[in-house]
Amino acid sequence: MTSAKLASLRRILEHEKAGGFMDSAVIGGLDMFLQRWAGELGPVLGALNSYSVLTPPKRASWVNDILIRLGQAATSDGGGESSASREQSSRPLSAKRRVSRKAPAPAGLSDGVARLKGVSTQNQVRLKKLGVETVADMLYLVPNRHNDFANICKVPELELGKEQTVVVTVWEASKTRQGPKRRSTQAVLGDDTGNVRAIWFNNPYLAKTFRTGTHVVISGKVNVFRGSFVFESPEYELLRGQEELLHTGRLVPVYPTVDGLPQRTLRRLVKQALDVGAPQVVDYVPEDSRHRLGLMGLRNAIAQAHYPDTINDWEAARRRLAFDELLLLQLIVLTRKRAWQRDEEGIPLNAESELVDGFLASLPFELTAAQTGVLSEILMELKRARPMTRLLQGDVGSGKTVVAAAALLVAAFNGYQGALLAPTEILAEQHFLTITHLLSGMSEVGREDHLVSVQVGSFPRAITIGLLLGSLSKRVKEDMHQRIADGLVDLVIGTHALIQKEVDLSRLALAVVDEQHRFGVMQRASFRGTGRRPHLLAMSATPIPRSLALTVYGDLDISVIDELPPGRQLIRTRWVEPARRAAGYNFVAKEVKQGRQAFVVCPLIEESEVIQTRAATKEYERLSTDVFPDLRLGLLHGRMALREKEQVMEQFQSGELDIL
Repeated sequence: MTSAKLASLRRILEHEKAGGFMDSAVIGGLDMFLQRWAGELGPVLGALNSYSVLTPPKRASWVNDILIRLGQAATSDGGGESSASREQSSRPLSAKRRVSRKAPAPAGLSDGVARLKGVSTQNQVRLKKLGVETVADMLYLVPNRHNDFANICKVPELELGKEQTVVVTVWEASKTRQGPKRRSTQAVLGDDTGNVRAIWFNNPYLAKTFRTGTHVVISGKVNVFRGSFVFESPEYELLRGQEELLHTGRLVPVYPTVDGLPQRTLRRLVKQALDVGAPQVVDYVPEDSRHRLGLMGLRNAIAQAHYPDTINDWEAARRRLAFDELLLLQLIVLTRKRAWQRDEEGIPLNAESELVDGFLASLPFELTAAQTGVLSEILMELKRARPMTRLLQGDVGSGKTVVAAAALLVAAFNGYQGALLAPTEILAEQHFLTITHLLSGMSEVGREDHLVSVQVGSFPRAITIGLLLGSLSKRVKEDMHQRIADGLVDLVIGTHALIQKEVDLSRLALAVVDEQHRFGVMQRASFRGTGRRPHLLAMSATPIPRSLALTVYGDLDISVIDELPPGRQLIRTRWVEPARRAAGYNFVAKEVKQGRQAFVVCPLIEESEVIQTRAATKEYERLSTDVFPDLRLGLLHGRMALREKEQVMEQFQSGELDIL
């Protein structure tokens, strides 16, 4: 048992004592260190099974007992009172009082990073750019990746281009020049089997750090220079007793970067935060749940996410932190939903009106069983005083719009307003035309630009449907705003223009949001801002697995239309390489000659009506002239007037156009 190991153990236990016996002296817990050195330190440590399971008072008793034993061991080795003890007893009383002054309490999780050693004002600003302001933030600054420097080998075993680590002694280190302004440090290093060179570019100060005889750990890749292996700007770490390696000889974290904050500094600060903060972390997942789910404890997961012992430990830590993120997201959305439905007063609607049955009877088709089932769910919820929050999912062509139209009519029949929000103007216009077409079985009593009035069965007045778009002229928008505020528009369909502050939907009872994934939570919530909360029906044609939908849209109940109406064909998707574009066009021409029709869609990643229009117009001209000169092509884009769009779509529907 060497005096160096005893001194190392004493330092660790004194650090543990100063930290309030929070098991913070060693990353991953004191048990890891004790198990590693149990053979050599056993006579001093005794028969302790686990430090982590002890209560803080029992930890204090054990640590103090071991420190007493270490003092006795030092006395027996040194033959009398230690020099430190003699120096302490010879100090004046005032000095003794200063020494016995109580150490400051360790930083808490909510404390600012300034409580950590070495965090200057400039570094506080830099850390803030990484989203780190508190000790807790530092704990959750998860590395982007890890360099695998755990492969420790001898100098002759080094392989070209592979991440490796050697434990060596500095034989010589000096400054060198690689140009008029480029000064670096080069060193000759070696172990008992051979020597290797290393160079650190633009770091001349390291020549003073690497004193001859210093033991150092070097990690990185080796290259060949003039026939010999050389490390170029490797990670390094001076060996000091039993201190834990941070930058070499292990899986080393690589953090997000910001100017002026090197990786070595970040690792040192994160290590401090782990030592101080990890023991204060409370694991809110019960132990039996962790065991059932195979999850690592939170404290250990945070430590292993930064400084994993093995790649498997890192994977387990990552899984635990990912679980926490999804769990908290789910709890947040469920809490929001519960609070909204508990605390907010909804608008109960009479959904059993014969008028709804009359609308459904006027349709030129019958609803599928899936549509009928979903509509029944929606109508049942509309009757309640608790606001509905429901996601309606169904493939393109499954009939979501007719279900939404029936629900919107319920709001109008009860003397309230309904609104349908679409992400683009052309989709809003399509909904406007589709819903007015669905109501065409009733009798139309009036039509203006962006306004249609329909007499629905025996309802005592006409139902007015309005279209509100951002591209409308100022005069038309102001007129529409006034009509909506006066309650003269029963159903309003539009884009983001519907949720602007100028729009007064104070009598809104049902909001329908199409293409749900294109809108954020706050945009959906903006419909809930005034008076009693309206019912909310979100629609999406994007197929989302139910488990994912429950996670992302946990504040919404889910209804699915899983059946296509009669006559609807299943969609088959084929991807054609650009080199086979001509073959794709030949296929289209062949299908058209057999009496079928085709769409050509010009999509863009970034939404822009102007660019989209230009792209569609250019493609229309190319296809009309070069590819399909003998076929009838039509053009439809968002900057056309509504009447023009209606005319083009009617031509396509009647078969006057082959390709749109």
